[in-house]
Amino acid sequence: MLGSCGGFEKIRKSSDVNFKLTKANEYYDKKDYQHANELYKELMPIMKSTRNYETLYYRYAYTFYNLKDYVESSYFFKNFTETFPTSKNAEECEYMSALSLYKYAPKQDLDQTNTVKALEALESYANKYPSSARLAEATSYIDKSRLKLEAKQANAANLYYNIYQYKAASVAYKSVMHNYPDSPNSDLYQFMIMKSMMKYARASVPAKQEERFANAIGAFQELKDNYPKSKYLAEAEKLYAEADTKVKKIRNEH
Repeated sequence: MLGSCGGFEKIRKSSDVNFKLTKANEYYDKKDYQHANELYKELMPIMKSTRNYETLYYRYAYTFYNLKDYVESSYFFKNFTETFPTSKNAEECEYMSALSLYKYAPKQDLDQTNTVKALEALESYANKYPSSARLAEATSYIDKSRLKLEAKQANAANLYYNIYQYKAASVAYKSVMHNYPDSPNSDLYQFMIMKSMMKYARASVPAKQEERFANAIGAFQELKDNYPKSKYLAEAEKLYAEADTKVKKIRNEH
């Protein structure tokens, strides 16, 4: 091991640029991306404007990706497309920049800023290269990113509901529906809007109850009209019956 480290240091300290490049490529081809990365890093400023610079830059970006340093790989892949816009590898590098952002994005329970960036980059790639062989894969990552963002937003709505903030919960569920209108969970969100409104109405002062039970009835009608086969309809109908009775009773009292 010591001999290997000593050999690498000898290469690194060499003033022979072509020798260092050859060795860097050998490391890269052997999948020793750490050593390749270190040599490419030293060669980057030296080989700028030479005929080998494009290939060097391309491989340098991939060393970061293969080392799972997705922040750096995204940066260098994107820079590659800007530095070599006519390169045969420009499309691939634009995709790899977006994919790096996707791989860097956290789980759904954490801040999703980077997921948003990844989604934007993937959508930009898909729009720019609609005939790409990578389009199906890009679309899959787009769908997964959207699902993650939807789940994050739905979890926030659930949290409001679970801590008895029913007005905020109904607004949050509406926001999820607005942002993800094609979600397979849309009927659940509509049902939760109604449930939140019912709980909000029950906890309201008498003067506000008629209006708020009426809002719950309106939410039920939307669920029934838009999702006539929803599995949540049976439970929703029980809530509707309660709300309807409450409204009629309040109006009769007046």
